[in-house]
Amino acid sequence: MVAVKPSDILPKDILRQADADRLRKIRHTCSHVMAMAVQKLFPEAKVTIGPATENGFYYDFDRAEPFTPADLKAIAKEMKRIIKWNQPLIRQEFEREVIKAEITKLNEPYKLELLDAIPEGEIITRYTIGDPEKLEKTWWDLCAGPHLATTGEINPDAFMLESVAGAYWRGDEKNAQLQRIYGTAWENPEQLEAYKAQIEEAKRRDHRKIGKDLQLFSIQEDAGGGLVFWHPRGAVMRNIIETFWKETHVQNGYELVTTPHMANLDLWKLSGHNDFYRESMFQAMEVENQFYQIKPMNCPFHILIYKDTLHSYRELPIRWGELGTVYRYERSGTMHGLMRVRGFTQDDAHIFCTEEQMSTEILGVLDLAELILSTFGFENYEINLSTRPDKYVGSDEIWDKATDALKSALEQKGWDYQVDAGGGAFYGPKIDIKIEDAIGRRWQCSTIQVDFNLPDRFDMEYVGADGNRHRPIMIHRALFGSLERFFGILTENYAGDFPLWLAPVQARLIAVNEDPILLEYAQSVATKMQKLGLRVQVDSSGDRMAKQIRKAELEKIPMMAVIGAKEVEAESLSIRTRKHGDLGVIPTAEVIEKMLTAVKNHDWF
Repeated sequence: MVAVKPSDILPKDILRQADADRLRKIRHTCSHVMAMAVQKLFPEAKVTIGPATENGFYYDFDRAEPFTPADLKAIAKEMKRIIKWNQPLIRQEFEREVIKAEITKLNEPYKLELLDAIPEGEIITRYTIGDPEKLEKTWWDLCAGPHLATTGEINPDAFMLESVAGAYWRGDEKNAQLQRIYGTAWENPEQLEAYKAQIEEAKRRDHRKIGKDLQLFSIQEDAGGGLVFWHPRGAVMRNIIETFWKETHVQNGYELVTTPHMANLDLWKLSGHNDFYRESMFQAMEVENQFYQIKPMNCPFHILIYKDTLHSYRELPIRWGELGTVYRYERSGTMHGLMRVRGFTQDDAHIFCTEEQMSTEILGVLDLAELILSTFGFENYEINLSTRPDKYVGSDEIWDKATDALKSALEQKGWDYQVDAGGGAFYGPKIDIKIEDAIGRRWQCSTIQVDFNLPDRFDMEYVGADGNRHRPIMIHRALFGSLERFFGILTENYAGDFPLWLAPVQARLIAVNEDPILLEYAQSVATKMQKLGLRVQVDSSGDRMAKQIRKAELEKIPMMAVIGAKEVEAESLSIRTRKHGDLGVIPTAEVIEKMLTAVKNHDWF
């Protein structure tokens, strides 16, 4: 065994060592310490909410003057004073009217709203920094916790304030605009430094910059924003991804369907989207006295195909997949590259099956998810199982069966998972799969949802073995989630250094000089490769060889083949790859065979 030096440990490994429960307490406590510091320095600021987040914490403030970078430095300095103060965080329970009187005295309107939102009968708690019986200067907020025992448990060298952003109260743009201060906090300075390194690495891998540098895609503001324009190289990659997706689904028992981009608004009323999803849908348009809605989802369309024929139990399960483009209204401030757009392609599929088939079908989806995600290089996952919420449709019996089917499939896979109690949709439980990228970030991708609602709404039926009509179970599933978002994640995972099978240009042929014999040989090799489906280019720019090589490196082309007189004479190529470096002179036929094998195996050269 080789000892690992501390300097050899990757930032993601350092961050993985952190205690999640303790981090939650540290970050939640930090948010309260920050709010206390803000109100000590800026007494006019009104507080709202301040939760812990995945990588830190934030607090929203109502203040007329914008916070500046200098303000953040002053707030961080004051936070360190409060941490050094080492005062307890005391939990107290209150009667509603007593705490309401205290909030009114403080003139904190947002706290009053939060108090009013607490249901009758629930315990009302607050956390106070400092002991009110011993100190005059304390600070408190309505909060359910958890927190550290004292402020001194926060390491003053393991937190930092990161930025200020706008945020609407309760996320509604009709409400007051607030200022949100973001921070991050860790157990020790080493974790904070690892987090900073991860942030810097994330900037280097930003898919928006790489997409522009490699000419893969653009978001054209002239077209309204939030709409993706695929450039030739990006379109090549998209076609590779889509072709792999389609072929893999057909090989695993799916049939492919294609549906329209819009439908009569009545369809969305029947499905319930018009009631529950209206604010995320674009406005309907009137055509010949009827209203048409551009689709936010594909599922109602697949149901209509199902209902076009009465099905027998012998036909089930039915698995239909579609790369269906949907459109959702996203506010301009929420859009972010490919990660959040207004028009995107869901790798949607729906399975219609009997109750008895549920477990087997869910396991099949998990197997397919693992196959597809691992092919693109993602092999570490975080799994969440979301169970029955307080408000739901369907019987307790069918909910239990569906939840047991999801659990059984996960256990058969041998995957560890976390239970999100009550986190399921009102129409059924679900499994969410988050993939881990090269620098340790986790991204929500695959979702598997059991649905009892839409089969009822659309009166879906099949004829059972007993000759009677029965209601099928509907399983929604998306493995990429959104093809655009997955492409963004893929770009950041590889930092634009795509494996040969996926790269838009797989090889660049470079002649050592402009000798016509060398260029003719390069073109003949390229033509042979292109006829076999390989994506190869000859650099005919006339630039010096060093510049051609540099250009290929900047374009992150996975393989360069340099051609001189010796290579022509021996019918060979001098190969250099980004993955393995200089491989020396290899016969051209062998290079072609290696490239074809890499494409077949979804691999590097």
